Amino acid sequence: MSATPTRRILAVVPLLALLALSACTVGPALHARRITTDQPIPYVPFPTPSTSPSATARPAPGSLEWYLSQVPTFPDAPPPQPVHLPATGTAAFWHRLPTDQKVAFITIDDGGLARPPAVIDFIWEARIPVTMFLNSPAAQEHPDYFRQIEAVGGIVENHTITHTSLAGRSYAYQRQEICGAADRLEALFGKRPTLFRPPFGDHDTTTLQAAHDCGSKAVLHWSETVHEGVVRYQTPEKVVRPGDVLLMHFRPALMDDLLAALKAIHRAGLTPALLTDYIR
Repeated sequence: MSATPTRRILAVVPLLALLALSACTVGPALHARRITTDQPIPYVPFPTPSTSPSATARPAPGSLEWYLSQVPTFPDAPPPQPVHLPATGTAAFWHRLPTDQKVAFITIDDGGLARPPAVIDFIWEARIPVTMFLNSPAAQEHPDYFRQIEAVGGIVENHTITHTSLAGRSYAYQRQEICGAADRLEALFGKRPTLFRPPFGDHDTTTLQAAHDCGSKAVLHWSETVHEGVVRYQTPEKVVRPGDVLLMHFRPALMDDLLAALKAIHRAGLTPALLTDYIR
């Protein structure tokens, strides 16, 4: 792999059970995550060329090296100042986090359509903090893929079982969708989700109550969407603001979406950070 400049885009790193993966002496400082499984899921690097390219060679467009060469250099994220959670007995609901700190948040939804293998290495090499809102059937069908993303810096959160619109449905129905997915994700990854994103963003007050009762501290919408490498802003200013949440999906162009999100965050003078560093 050709040399690339150091990229420092992670927030404060919690020292958890996978400290070996995040040791500065052997690799990038990442958010260590505990993997609960009968067999450890090792990090499997993306295949590298059998011969080293010359110092003047340019990475081939579309290669992992090319994507890495396009990643901006970010300043360190500031020490996180967690946001205040409501004391009303329901989960908070946010389109963007109520923070003035110069950070934004990258989120990836679903998990069933496409899982580009190079994404794991891109997240590892570029040190991208991502939050995955997974449908539990997709997580059950492809657990090793998501465990590897978790091991190199990702966080797994809740996106229901069936990806059905929840607004207007009964409490019992919404609770089954949210708690049922949380139970399955906890069994797969050893940690119960504390964040929830309703499918399509559709929600009502019952959703906030059911999410809270299933262990979620907050329900997340989004501020920008990213699809096929294009950032679509929800405000006329067309700039990522502090606390914004960028939404993308596990689709074939996810590498392009991640790169576009990083560039948009950099243009705004912000640094990517993990949602769970701010919602505790």
